[in-house]
Amino acid sequence: MNLKIAHLGPKGTYTEAAAQAYGETELQGIDFDLEPYANIASTLAAVAQGDATLAIVPAENSIEGAVTMTADTIWQLDAKLQIQQAIVLPIRHVLISIATNLSEITTVYSHPQALSQCQEWLQQHLSHAERIADTSTTAALGTLAANPQLAAISSVRAANLYDLPILVQPINDYPDNQTKFWAIGLQPSVPGNCTSVAFSLRSNTPGGLMTALGYFANRNLNLSRIASRPSKRSLGDYLFFIDIETNVNNCPQLKSALADLDAYAETVKNFGSYYTKVIG
Repeated sequence: MNLKIAHLGPKGTYTEAAAQAYGETELQGIDFDLEPYANIASTLAAVAQGDATLAIVPAENSIEGAVTMTADTIWQLDAKLQIQQAIVLPIRHVLISIATNLSEITTVYSHPQALSQCQEWLQQHLSHAERIADTSTTAALGTLAANPQLAAISSVRAANLYDLPILVQPINDYPDNQTKFWAIGLQPSVPGNCTSVAFSLRSNTPGGLMTALGYFANRNLNLSRIASRPSKRSLGDYLFFIDIETNVNNCPQLKSALADLDAYAETVKNFGSYYTKVIG
């Protein structure tokens, strides 16, 4: 029986490319199948429910920041999800359409992150076109073949897979665009040089967040990322996601800081320690 890796689909997404790269580099000698899911939430739920061994999901983009659906879902799921690895891929967006020139295009589809990563190019070259957010960069590709008024922002690989022409490339506003993906499972993570944690506070009181972060600062532990998300319970109530640049398994200071945070915070979720691999 092959190991099943869930990823955001349909076929040809950047997430699928990250899943393929993970399988080829980390699962050598193990047969695996890539299984596309309609959205990030269902991709992660497949692991939480035991329908897949791993989920590959986008976590953060160098231009647009955190992928909020991923953060919200890993917090909401009751399963003890663990990050096995971070995979960083270069993102090179192209405009796919059967149109012969840009003036024909009235509608551009893509994932919200991709639309945002190309917003300056779109404003300059396709300001007349409606932008429609879709569940992925490839979700609309099946509709392009018969309509020159439609276009999608996706990848060269996706254009080749769907046998569609690339009208313009590249179109991302910043050439060094990268996205970090997480490989997430239920197995304990392999100890690495980054630990990801999320927490909520018991009450919105002055200095509450500073107290929580002070447990790490006072032990000289560096936080490489701090992000917040609404708790969805009330306005002004937030969850906090942090990355700590050390391995919880061999760092007594981090274990001590997490123990203090656990006692102080309302809820703490430790997603494990892992390494980052840069592809391409």
